Amino acid sequence: MNINDAQCPQLLKDFLFYMLTIKGRSQRTIDAYFIDLRLFLRYLRASREHLSMSEPNLSDVLIEDLPREMILGATLSDAYGYLNFVQTTNENNAATRSRKVSSLRSFYQYLSSKAGLLEISPMKDLETPTQRRSLPKYLTLEESLRLLQAVDGPSPRKERDYCIITLLLNCGMRLSELVGIKKGSIHWDDRTLVLLGKGNKERMVYLNEACISALEVYLGVREEPEVEKDREYLFLSKNKRPLTPRRVEQIVEQALGAAGLSGRGFSPHKLRHTAATLMYQHGGVDIRVLKEILGHENLGTTEIYTHVASPQVEDAARKNPLGNITAPKPKKAVRNDEE
Repeated sequence: MNINDAQCPQLLKDFLFYMLTIKGRSQRTIDAYFIDLRLFLRYLRASREHLSMSEPNLSDVLIEDLPREMILGATLSDAYGYLNFVQTTNENNAATRSRKVSSLRSFYQYLSSKAGLLEISPMKDLETPTQRRSLPKYLTLEESLRLLQAVDGPSPRKERDYCIITLLLNCGMRLSELVGIKKGSIHWDDRTLVLLGKGNKERMVYLNEACISALEVYLGVREEPEVEKDREYLFLSKNKRPLTPRRVEQIVEQALGAAGLSGRGFSPHKLRHTAATLMYQHGGVDIRVLKEILGHENLGTTEIYTHVASPQVEDAARKNPLGNITAPKPKKAVRNDEE
C-alpha cells in the first residue's frame, strides 16, 4: 500500500507515516494498521450518521473527508461498539480483535502524545479480548529428521531448499527474517548470523555445524544474479531473484509432502516452533536464553514452550507416589446355584 494514495483522512496518513519512518514498522504491519483503522473510522461515521452497517467492510462509507472532530471525539464506547461489530458481522475471533485493539491504542496514543491533539487517549483503558492460548504445534525430532531427508529437487535448488529448512529448524527464525538474510550478515569467523526482526530490530544467532555445512554446500552452487541489488540476498529463486515468503512456504510444503507430513497444518512458522521446542526439550536450553534466540519481547511469549510435553514432565508423572496403583479388577459374577 502506498500511504499517499490511501483513501483515508490525513490524520490516519500521518500516523502511518510515523509508524513507518520513525518507529520502523514493516510494510506488512503498516498495511494491518491501515485496514483496522480504516474500518474503525468507517464504523465511526456510519454509527454517528446512522448509515447502513449491513456490509462487513462498510466499503460504501467514505472517510477521506471525515471531520477531524469526529476522529478526535471517539470514545471508549465507540471502540466497544466497533469490536462488537467485527465480532458479530465479520466473525472476527479473539486474536483478530486483539490486533484491532492494538491498532486503536497505537493510533490514539499517537494523537495524544505525539501529535498533541488530545490531552489523553480515549483508548488507554481499552482492554484486549481474552484469547485461548493453545500449545505450539511442532514436529518431533524423528519427524524433523524425516523432513530434512525428504528435501529433493534439481541442483542447486535442492541445496538451497535443504539450507532453508536447516536454518528454520536450527535457528528458530521467522519467515520474514529468513527471506531477508543477506550474504554480508553471515560472519564466518565467529559463526554468527545477524537477523533483522520485528520493528527493524537486529539480533544475532549462532550457527551450529549443521547450519555451517548447509550454507557452505548451498553457496558452492549458488549462481550470482545479474541484477546488482539482488546479489546481496542469500536465497534466490530459479530466476535469480530474492525468494518471496510465499515461495518459501511452497518449498516447505513440498518437503513436508515428500516426508509424509502434509495435511497437518505445518508451515515455516511451525518450524520455528519446532526449533524452540527441540532446544527446550532435548537441549535443556534455559527459557531466558530461548527468549533471546527467538527474539521475543516478553518472556511470557516464550514461556508457552515450557508447557509442552518434556522428559522432565513425563518423569514427574512417573514419580507420583500413586503412579503405580492399579485399578481394582471387577468381581466375578456369582451364579444363583452357587449362593
